[in-house]
Amino acid sequence: MKIDFTKGNGLVPVVIQDYNSLQVLMVGYMNEEALNKTREEKKVTFFSRSKNRLWTKGETSGNYLYVIEISADCDNDSILIKADPVGPVCHTGSTSCFGNETAKGFIYELESIINQRIKNNTEESYTNKLYKKGINKVAQKVGEEAVELIIESKDNNMELFRNEAADLLYHLLILLKTKGVNLESIEEVLKKRHEK
Repeated sequence: MKIDFTKGNGLVPVVIQDYNSLQVLMVGYMNEEALNKTREEKKVTFFSRSKNRLWTKGETSGNYLYVIEISADCDNDSILIKADPVGPVCHTGSTSCFGNETAKGFIYELESIINQRIKNNTEESYTNKLYKKGINKVAQKVGEEAVELIIESKDNNMELFRNEAADLLYHLLILLKTKGVNLESIEEVLKKRHEK
């Protein structure tokens, strides 16, 4: 990836996106030095136009943006960085500089939380306890939640229906983890089916 810094007098716009939820978090600018530092340290560093210097996001707050992926647009004159944010991104305390956090895409964050609780062997975690019981117990729990969702679908209580649907999705994520499959790979199957 070779970025064209000449079009913007040495600066290019950089869009920061949450790796899990895909929510746009903020926009900043980079010069070549900031991009190189970002690549080396795996933490987003901008060129601050107001401070006229390199500025690593989180250098004072501790709310760093850890780099997962860097890509350029089709003209190589702007950058998209998918990052794992630590804490709120906006100086207002909001998740995003473009407004409040949305629930859309949270399922990927939940998948990450489930993976961490299992990886860290968090003793008090229901998720970890269920996972440790093995595939039979996890699959049984998914079946129970599916039946409960079907029962609630026959009534008109939408709050109970949404809660049962959430329970089913949550337990399905644990089952996917137990089988060594991630949610993105399931999306790939659905996408390929749609393309046919």
